[in-house]
Amino acid sequence: MKFTFNNKDNFFIDYNEAYIKPPKKLPLLIRLGGFISKKVVKKDLMIPKLLAWYPKAAFSSGVLESLVAHDDKEINKRLLKIIRVQVSTLVACPFCIDMNSFEYEEAGLTRDEIEALKNHDYKFHTFSEQEQVLMEYVYLVTSTPVIIPEEMVNKLHTHFSERGIVIITSTIAQVNYWARLIRGLGIPVAGFTDVCKIEKHP
Repeated sequence: MKFTFNNKDNFFIDYNEAYIKPPKKLPLLIRLGGFISKKVVKKDLMIPKLLAWYPKAAFSSGVLESLVAHDDKEINKRLLKIIRVQVSTLVACPFCIDMNSFEYEEAGLTRDEIEALKNHDYKFHTFSEQEQVLMEYVYLVTSTPVIIPEEMVNKLHTHFSERGIVIITSTIAQVNYWARLIRGLGIPVAGFTDVCKIEKHP
């Protein structure tokens, strides 16, 4: 699979690293957080080191990540993975596509479904009606301006409870936060999977 940048004005197209460097000395808590994240994801992540320039951003981001839904009896791992991959592709954040596609099979997604999400093919034949409603909502919430038609609200209430809608919406917002932060800082792909091959312009 290839993720293609089409905008030749994009500063990050030809860069393999963020355009800022982390501070030379990292606060103890950020070093500890980086150690824990490395144990979990088996990668030395750049983002906590860059956020060390403003530790409040690092701490608040860590709290946000620790408290969002990762599995739920209604909004299960498959639905949450769909949200995470779809937002990542809509924002066009290669790092996020890579990281959020990680272990997609364990969440109950197939390689073809990841490809369908990457290509915005939300009517792919294996996606259920509930999942298609979810993806339509993800698209609307991630778009600017955010416009939610009454028809969409009715569809949501047909397929999800109020609690489920809150979990879905907060997850969309959380992934948007990370995707825009990471993309804005130009964090390169970390290589969690091979689903995000970046094709650069000559």
